[in-house]
Amino acid sequence: VQLQAFGGGLVQAGGSLRLSCAASGRTFSTYGMGWFRQAPGKEREFVATISGGGATTAYADSVKGRFTISRDNAKNTVYLQMNSLKPEDTAEYYCARKPGAYISNWYGSYDYWGQGTLVTVSS
Repeated sequence: VQLQAFGGGLVQAGGSLRLSCAASGRTFSTYGMGWFRQAPGKEREFVATISGGGATTAYADSVKGRFTISRDNAKNTVYLQMNSLKPEDTAEYYCARKPGAYISNWYGSYDYWGQGTLVTVSS
């Protein structure tokens, strides 16, 4: 299984970005997916998660109301739409796949990780 995340970049505070994560393999819809991030000098933290069918989502309090996770199972892709970005959102963002279709905010639930994509928000 390979996960490839892309879409990061430099954006001004208040701006928007959409991250994408393309997964290889079949039966993508049977796996829950998540986004995590890690800022310099900080631990990796949960951002958002979505169930296999896309009906259930959960978010970190810090991004609730600003970020939206979604998925297109026909394209084996999960997205993270990030609006109203703040300088504190600056981090390397990682997508991850977990066994089973349910959501999880615990990084230990995930068994495959993509490479990071860097998001930098300037003030």
